[in-house]
Amino acid sequence: MAFIASFLIWIMFGGLLVLWLVDGRIKKEQALHAFLAALIAWVVAEMLKNLIPSIRPFQINGYVPLTFTIPTDSSFPSSHAAATFAMATSVWLHNKKLGIIFMVGAVLTCVGRIIANVHYPFDVATGGFLGIASSVVVARLHLGKLISGGKSKP
Repeated sequence: MAFIASFLIWIMFGGLLVLWLVDGRIKKEQALHAFLAALIAWVVAEMLKNLIPSIRPFQINGYVPLTFTIPTDSSFPSSHAAATFAMATSVWLHNKKLGIIFMVGAVLTCVGRIIANVHYPFDVATGGFLGIASSVVVARLHLGKLISGGKSKP
């Protein structure tokens, strides 16, 4: 459980790195959108954590968190959920089959964070919403022009 709750997010980032390295403008655009959406979602989630303090489940129920590090910040919203759903949605918007794999990773990360005793379901649901919203915004801005040198897609 500690692996899913703590490290699955890094495997997903590794998957984006592979997409970036795969030859082709579409793969690079897909990875760029996903990285940027994840960054935006993470930053927004961290800002909300500072504005809305909330106690983590392990601080209330006394059970040890099943993560490799013990979080000390606010529980709401889940930054892990925000980032993983941002990545998954961005990939899904470009490639449905690959996106489903990333979505499974995002869901597993969220379930892992709940079972690991560091988040409540509402924390990960809100984080997931932030991630999905940030990926939709990034997709609408269509940042592929940055990669292609200003040329738009046909």
